[in-house]
Amino acid sequence: MKITVISPAINFKKEHEIITELFKNGLTSYHIRKPLYSKDTLRKYVEKIPEQFHGRIIIHSHHTLARKFNLLGVHYSDRDFELSFRNWWREKRIALKANNIIKITSHRKLATLYEKKEMNFDYVFLMPVFDPITGHYQSGYYEDGLKKAIQKSKEKIIVLGGVDINKIEKITELGFYGMGLSSCLWDKEGPAEEFQKIMARCNELGITIE
Repeated sequence: MKITVISPAINFKKEHEIITELFKNGLTSYHIRKPLYSKDTLRKYVEKIPEQFHGRIIIHSHHTLARKFNLLGVHYSDRDFELSFRNWWREKRIALKANNIIKITSHRKLATLYEKKEMNFDYVFLMPVFDPITGHYQSGYYEDGLKKAIQKSKEKIIVLGGVDINKIEKITELGFYGMGLSSCLWDKEGPAEEFQKIMARCNELGITIE
């Protein structure tokens, strides 16, 4: 199973110390999603992360920084697909000059999993699937529909939204390629400690972690 962590949208106390600890504890990919960050602010954010871990980072904005820092990948939003031709060609050049950069996008409906996009993706997020309060499925999702969509889709699908340690067995049963961790870590006093608990639980269940 692929386990990835998505950054808090706003700054978090001792965030870079926590990120470094997550990497040291086995995290292989970290999504930096900071929608309010300028390019310069995002650059400074990445610079604070030890260079040895830059190859595990995916950025959701200011994609040209991916090549500058030799990052793992970039995430494309719906807005990115609506950019002008000039910006579209700039993004294409990123891919052409750095073929090792992986590409990710997100879906908010099962139906869009079957829509053809302008490029191929290494994996995609499906979100938000679980309600973080009740633990039930969000509106528009149901068990049979999720299983069929995962089986029929050619995409590697990572579940996001309401994911926590208690959902691991269900996520595995549904057939998801992986899970994205966000609020289940950042809402805790010790995000790194919670991550370790999740990794330990996967190990107890015999789940191989990517």
